[in-house]
Amino acid sequence: MDKIIIDGGKPLRGVVPIGGAKNATLPILVATLVAPGEHRLARVPDLADVGSMLSLLGRIGCPSLGHAGLVSVDTTRVIYNEAPYDLVRKMRASVLALGPLLARCGEAHVSLPGGCAIGVRPIDQHLKGLEALGCQFELSGGYVHGKVAQLTGGRVRFDMPTVTGTENVLMAAVLAKGESVFENAAREPEIVDLVRFLRSLGAIIEGEGSSTLHVQGVPSLTPAKAPYAILPDRVEAGTYLVAGAITGGDITIQGVNPGDLSAVLDALLSAGCTIDVGDDTVRVRREGPVRPVNVTTEPHPGFPTDMQAQLMALLCLAQGESEIRETIFENRFMHVPELQRLGANIDVFGNLARTKGVRQLTGATVMATDLRASASLVLAGLAARGRTEVLRLYHLDRGYERLVEKLQAVGAQVARVGDDPRERAGQPGAAA
Repeated sequence: MDKIIIDGGKPLRGVVPIGGAKNATLPILVATLVAPGEHRLARVPDLADVGSMLSLLGRIGCPSLGHAGLVSVDTTRVIYNEAPYDLVRKMRASVLALGPLLARCGEAHVSLPGGCAIGVRPIDQHLKGLEALGCQFELSGGYVHGKVAQLTGGRVRFDMPTVTGTENVLMAAVLAKGESVFENAAREPEIVDLVRFLRSLGAIIEGEGSSTLHVQGVPSLTPAKAPYAILPDRVEAGTYLVAGAITGGDITIQGVNPGDLSAVLDALLSAGCTIDVGDDTVRVRREGPVRPVNVTTEPHPGFPTDMQAQLMALLCLAQGESEIRETIFENRFMHVPELQRLGANIDVFGNLARTKGVRQLTGATVMATDLRASASLVLAGLAARGRTEVLRLYHLDRGYERLVEKLQAVGAQVARVGDDPRERAGQPGAAA
């Protein structure tokens, strides 16, 4: 079994380049289904989840090739309209095949999703939105079976902002007959990126970045001639900013959209960090003590749930008591017991975590429970006295590209050891 070994307590200093966003890449990859032909994408991160999505497209009948961040996908033919359990169970984002397959084939069979064990995360909003466009569904045998004779524009009002729900319905609406209006849509930068990609294919969409989207359906879409570059990963960026803060170091992240990080930067400022923002860079420094911070996770532009665990690791060292209220997922404090093994003082009351800062964390063996929890344990290990070993790395491989290499480049004493091929199954290159 692979593990990461960290000898902590060393301030990190240097520049970290940020790659393409996982949460933008996955919907854009599956969105290629709505425009038959060859698509070229740039700044595609080399992640296990990306490999899983490429495997899913390959299973459907759409082969891909990739090298050094450039990926081409040929969606000329769709042989199967099914996203099977053995692929979907590994990654919840596979459910995003539902909307594009219905738009392309008029029929889709998609396994109910898996992924991180951070909550129920139902897909009822996906189905409700697609039903508003004329789709009909049956749930049986662990699968969603959908059919539609003709997608027709309609009014879609989500009960709450849902990122994957908005994306799924949007990818169907671009080929519906007539206009669709989305209300209470999610506003995340990754949705804005999906809109821009669809627009490059010829889709007519207005309102990205707001809670209301207007989509005028078109009869067909065509792959763009130029490669489409995925936007930078704001969660990866935020994670390395916290790495600089938690170690009392000086880290600059490069190749980012600073505006997408505003809520995270506000939290780091409140925690006592110094922030310098450039056109595509952000520098974080911390010389004084960590100050306590209270945050609530919210849909964008609020504080992102995908940065909650990383911020909690920092607040474990604050001089005082901090509170984090999780409002997005009901089971996203699974990292707390592992942080406690490192000496953190955290109490959980339902969706509220109260952290009383300690002077020092101490290295221990910990086990990752989900993707962002994994990152929080690595961050805590970087600050802890002594050696920390982080097990169950397949979660990290799903969302962080070249993590160990990037940390080593800024001075971290960190190494990855072991190479069990069973742990690395499903990574890019295994099946494209």
